[in-house]
Amino acid sequence: MTPAATTPAQTTVAVVLQVRDGSLQVLLWQRAKEPQSGRWALPGGTLARGESLDDSIRRHLAAKVDVQELAHLEQLETRVDGAAPVDWQVTTAFLGLVPSHLDPAIPPDTSWHPLDGLPQLAFDSGTTIERGRDRLRAKLSYTNLGFALAPPAFSISELRAIYVAALGHAISPTNLQRVLLRRGVLEQTGAVRPPGPSGGRPAALFCFRVRSLAITDQFAVLRPRRGGD
Repeated sequence: MTPAATTPAQTTVAVVLQVRDGSLQVLLWQRAKEPQSGRWALPGGTLARGESLDDSIRRHLAAKVDVQELAHLEQLETRVDGAAPVDWQVTTAFLGLVPSHLDPAIPPDTSWHPLDGLPQLAFDSGTTIERGRDRLRAKLSYTNLGFALAPPAFSISELRAIYVAALGHAISPTNLQRVLLRRGVLEQTGAVRPPGPSGGRPAALFCFRVRSLAITDQFAVLRPRRGGD
């Protein structure tokens, strides 16, 4: 019988989210070995001796996705887990965001999955994914975190589609533009998007004034769209 560990193992995992094909999706890899072989898990692994938590998760993520394409990475939670894959471990989870216009190269055992259609998950990955989604949704209301999901330039309708996918509910494009401009989050680039095949007016293009996290209104909440908005 193996003696009980006197100190817990240290691990890091990441909830990496991106708006892809109109839905919020998470990066998962399929386990090839026991325990829970065949199930899908968050990228991550063991903390190396002398390694910081940030360096650890970036090292593990580098095996699954180009970390240069992460627009934002923040610590999400630290928990003690006595279930698996070891008897006792401390896991620090991170939230990572990839802009919607990128399509990072990933290995064969890794793929993107819509949050409303997740496969069979390993360990407590589902709970961690929910917490990452909830953190993102909260911060989209009171910070400028949309910069980490959006391309460098976009029309308001394109930005609205990204916010709707991330928030999980409809929002008024007029209200979104008014709120973000009032907070000084967006600015016009001076460029326009040419009309599509069906015609219409060219759409003005905007960008985020700052592409790093900043609190813009600590009490704000982006609520679902009301009838008539």
